[in-house]
Amino acid sequence: MTWTRTPREAYPELFRAVQSRHVFDDSKTFVDAIPLAPVASINRAYESECGNSEFDVEKFVLQHFELPAAPDTSPGGASGVPIKEHVEALWGMLTRDADERSDNSSLIPLPKPYVVPGGRFREIYYWDSYFTMLGLATSGHVDRVQDMVDNFAYLIDEIGFVPNGNRSYYCSRSQPPYFALMVELLSELRNDDQLCVKYQSQLLGEHEFWMSGAAELRDAGTAHRRVVQTERGVLNRYWDDDAAPRQESFAEDVALASQSGRPAEALYRDLRAACESGWDFSSRWLDESRSLQSIRTTEIVPVDLNTLMLHLERRIARNFEMLGDSSGARQFDDKADQREEILTTLFFDERSGMFVDLLLPQLSPSCVYSLAGAYPMFFGIATEGQAASMARHLSEEFLLPGGWVTTLVNTGQQWDAPNGWAPLQWITYVALRRYGFDAIARDGASRWLRNNRKTFEATGRLLEKYDVESIGNAGGGGEYDVQDGFGWTNGVLLRLMQELVKNPR
Repeated sequence: MTWTRTPREAYPELFRAVQSRHVFDDSKTFVDAIPLAPVASINRAYESECGNSEFDVEKFVLQHFELPAAPDTSPGGASGVPIKEHVEALWGMLTRDADERSDNSSLIPLPKPYVVPGGRFREIYYWDSYFTMLGLATSGHVDRVQDMVDNFAYLIDEIGFVPNGNRSYYCSRSQPPYFALMVELLSELRNDDQLCVKYQSQLLGEHEFWMSGAAELRDAGTAHRRVVQTERGVLNRYWDDDAAPRQESFAEDVALASQSGRPAEALYRDLRAACESGWDFSSRWLDESRSLQSIRTTEIVPVDLNTLMLHLERRIARNFEMLGDSSGARQFDDKADQREEILTTLFFDERSGMFVDLLLPQLSPSCVYSLAGAYPMFFGIATEGQAASMARHLSEEFLLPGGWVTTLVNTGQQWDAPNGWAPLQWITYVALRRYGFDAIARDGASRWLRNNRKTFEATGRLLEKYDVESIGNAGGGGEYDVQDGFGWTNGVLLRLMQELVKNPR
């Protein structure tokens, strides 16, 4: 696959002028714009005109680019449309047809239709899509789930991994590796175990991407890109292969770097790595000052990422078994066994009784407690004692009037208190159900649904995040206004509604 250079690479001087001067309220606007002429022609025009005393950079952009259309994702709701009907209408509004090639656009074309989150998020996003697929499946849109799995397989084949989103400026990082879960969901929907085998090469490709450089690591505590060597085996962390300001948040990153007193490249890398985590931003990645300037994502070994990697290794091993390759199955089961032993020991903090992230280089437990700790329960690798301890915390500390809160601290970052997020509600619900804590699971799911409904009845909107301390309010914090749409909210809403009907007690 070939695609256009990133906007920063294509229009270096114009890009810097537009982004540093805050020409648009949202820095993502310009990098999503579609050029109306060849790159060279636009650059020549800019070079010729920018020195004029009356030059207006915004006017120049409007003359030479088509700006992204304003989102429209509110087909009703406040006027009395039932919430399920609202979601069904949203599926159509959030679906994009297979892409045609658009010269010099930052959009990476995908061969099949797909569903975007909504709002400013005009492209497909990796981990969002799994939770969106849960709702598509509940609505009976199995073919769309198939399309999206095939699009991700296409990206792995062509790029070598699934980028954060299908934009050229996202191609230095991925997001949490959910492809194995997507493949298993599709296999379940099609009632065909062999479907998982069909995607074995892409599953191996994803594993290779995340484990790149592992063979060269020797000493415990050393790290390279996304891999970290420990005395017990190799683990993973989040990373980004670029150490420059994010193109979609250029001015914001430059301003933060100027205030931080840190080497700029290190700060940019940690900001970008947090974007790969999907938790951008959270106290999980900050030091005790809780300041965004203190972000240290690359110094943290995350519990959720390593649990997802364990699941990926188990899936690959099972596929090898179905293919009759016992050697391959044994190789990946050994990797998974090693990772599981580390997860159930080092990642479980006996003092707090919770699964936590680890801090490099000593692999000491983080003191930030979050819903990421539910992942070992979601995948069934926690011991019964660990699960009981986690369930107590999830019930007594994390469960608030409107659902489970993301962390226990309020930093002003969007992946902290008082916010709740749909994907983490699903992870926590399934985690508790897996270990028999059905009453707590049902209570949390019911509170989340009540929160969704109250906000919807008042506004006609389904949002990307919610305040779970005060029912009926949008979540806050972060770098942009709360978005309407919203893919993973819709998906988890429909799936949890179905779950509570199937499991009334």
